[in-house]
This record gives sequence, C-alpha cells and structure tokens, in this order.
Amino acid sequence: MKLKLKNVFLVYFLVSLSGLLYALLQLGQPCDCSPHLRAAADHLRRKDLKISQLQAELGRPPPAPAQPPEPEALPVIYVVTPTYARLVQKAELVRLSQTLSLVPRLHWVLVEDAEGPTPLVSGLLAACGLSFTHLVALTPKGQRLREGEPGWVRPRGVEQRNRALAWLRGKEAAVGGDREPPPPGARGVVYFADDDNTYSRELFEEMRGTRGVSVWPVGLVGGLRFEGPRVQGGQVVGFHTAWEPERPFPLDMAGFAISLPLLLSRPGAQFDPTAPRGHLESSLLSHLIDPKDLEPRAANCTRVLVWHTRTEKPKMKQEEQLQRQGRGSDPSVEV
Repeated sequence: MKLKLKNVFLVYFLVSLSGLLYALLQLGQPCDCSPHLRAAADHLRRKDLKISQLQAELGRPPPAPAQPPEPEALPVIYVVTPTYARLVQKAELVRLSQTLSLVPRLHWVLVEDAEGPTPLVSGLLAACGLSFTHLVALTPKGQRLREGEPGWVRPRGVEQRNRALAWLRGKEAAVGGDREPPPPGARGVVYFADDDNTYSRELFEEMRGTRGVSVWPVGLVGGLRFEGPRVQGGQVVGFHTAWEPERPFPLDMAGFAISLPLLLSRPGAQFDPTAPRGHLESSLLSHLIDPKDLEPRAANCTRVLVWHTRTEKPKMKQEEQLQRQGRGSDPSVEV
C-alpha cells in the first residue's frame, strides 16, 4: 500500500512539472494576435475621425439665417391718412408716424382738411423720417359736422381720401414731400389709415401681397369686440357685423387694402360723399371687386391687428379759466 501511494505522488509530481514546463515554454512563443490588434486600431481610428469632425463643426460659423427680400423688391404700401386740426392732432400723428416708421417700403400720403398746408403738419412730416406726400383738401362747408353732431351723422375724410386717389392717378398736385405719383406699372398697395386708430406693424406685412382687395377684422368697432369677414375654406362667405349686415361691403375703413394696379385700372372708383351712413366703404369697393373675391388675411380673419381706438377729447376748463385771467398757456408752444 505504501509503495502504491509513493508511485501516485511521483506520477502527480511529474505531470505537474511537465505542465509547468509547457506553460513556461509557451510564454516565449510568438502569439498571432494581429486580427484583434487590427480591430482595435480600426476602432481607435474611427473614434479619432469622429472627434476631428466634431471639432471642425464646433469651429465652423453657424449657418446664416434666411435673408428677407431686399426692400427694393417689396411692393410699396401707400398709407392714406386724412387729418384735421384739433388739440390732439399732433399727438395722433406722432403716434401713427412712429408705427409707420417700423414698416419697410411704405409711403405716407397725408391729406390735411385745410385751405393750405399748416406749419404743424408740414413740420411733423419733415421730421418724421418717412417717405411722404403732403396734400390738402378742404371739406365743403355743407359736408362739415356741426357743433354737437355725432361723428356718424356725416361721412368724414371723403374729400381727403379722394384727393389722395387723384394724386395716385397723377391728377392732383402735392404741396410737399414726394410730388410725383407712382410710375406706370408700379406694384403697390393702398391702405386708408385714420390717424386715431391703433395699428400692429404685422398688419402691413399681411397686406403687402394683396392682388385685388385684402380684408381682415377690426377690433372695437360697430359696438362689437371686433367686426370683420367670416371665412370658410379660405373664402369670404359673409361678415360678422351687427349694423346693417346687408350692406354690400359691411367693412370698416381700416379693414381692407387695395392693389394699386387694380385701383389705377378703375379710374372712376372713388368714395361717394352722398353715400348713406355706413356705405362709404361700399361706395368705393363696389367699383373694384365682388365680395366673394375678397382675399382674407390675418389667419383667415381670425386675428385682430388693428383697433378702432379714439383719443379722449381733452377738457380745457382750467385753460379757459386761465385765459380769462390773462394767464393762458403760451400759444407759441406747439402742442
């Protein structure tokens, strides 16, 4: 039994020694590891390439934003504004002029209800920085509002707007600013903007592409929150209004713009000073277009971008009292 155990241990020792010697010999043998090394090298190269690409992108300037059309390529918007002398006249015109100054390619046609140009309006126009034309047209005495009459009794600004139309057609001389009307074939849009309204500058970009007559809602008018066209499928199908909805064009003066070529192609189209109440806009538009062909703007007439606001008439009781005492405000200070 002892001899057998000795033999077993001897065999185990020899086998272990042989395994150790084999392992030592293998350490010195060359190993064919090239496929693994090549794969690792390729992986590193791909990583280096990606890093280089990212570094190049970081160093590259950002892409330039899309540039708007050159101003010279835009149709000119001719904004027609009738105005008359009153205490708030300058305040209204300053506010409007500063809105208009935000709009590129705009020409202001300001028409005074006066016998001749006044220093207040002439001075304001010269200082406003806008391209402008200064016209004058005196409202006939029989068409003027009488003291105490509400504004809706008689159409206002008729003579002044028609004088602007005559200038655009080359039939009326200007008293200041750009005296030459648009050249034949000029692209443009005509918009009637009273001096007591409030305008978003977005409105002017909405109307710039007008092909015939474009329309939109007007806020705070007609006793409603807003008044304007009703649109279905991109077409005007009616009008949201409370007063005489059967009018041909139940629109506010601030609620439409006209393509200049269309206006010039209809030389007889103008405002009728004898039009019934609320029909002044229709007296012009009826000569230009059918209601179904109106072009809805302002997100299919769902956005209000102009408001029929009015400046409160200032109360001058204290001024009158000081004047009676010979201490009135200096009349040479332009207000």
